[in-house]
Amino acid sequence: MRGDAEERRQFGEYFAARRDAVRRTAYLLCGDWHWAEDLTQVAFIRLADGWSRVRDRQALDAFVRTCLVRAYLSETRRLWRRRERPYGDPPEAVVPDDGPEALAQRELFARALRRLPPRQRATLVCRYYQELDVAETAAALGCSVGTVKSQTARGLAALRELLGDELPGALSGVGGR
Repeated sequence: MRGDAEERRQFGEYFAARRDAVRRTAYLLCGDWHWAEDLTQVAFIRLADGWSRVRDRQALDAFVRTCLVRAYLSETRRLWRRRERPYGDPPEAVVPDDGPEALAQRELFARALRRLPPRQRATLVCRYYQELDVAETAAALGCSVGTVKSQTARGLAALRELLGDELPGALSGVGGR
């Protein structure tokens, strides 16, 4: 990272505050903690490279999110990545203590999410985990609003098909249902 000591300090503070949240989002995208760590690193390297040019510090989260999602989508296009079968380690984050049934439902949902195509998965993570609106999701993915809407609809339909009756009510209220 180029720049003076003050810029380095600011970047270090931002990195320390946001690293875990970015890594969790990366895990939702790819389903593998090691790959999530790599994607997080790529996003923060891109941010460090452009840190001195950032004028609006309020836009840092959006910039990192865009870097993360685009790095993920780029990686999914690589031939060697398609041949690998990632097996993620259990999450390091503390899971809310709301019982074994809720834990089982979360794991079932995570497995179903990993079975979606990368673009649908990225769209759903942006829309429902990151709570972005359609336009913000389109900006993060580098696509049109119509593409976000169609990928969201297809992703939700695929999740409903994969989950069937195993998660009653888990998807109610999402995507107009």
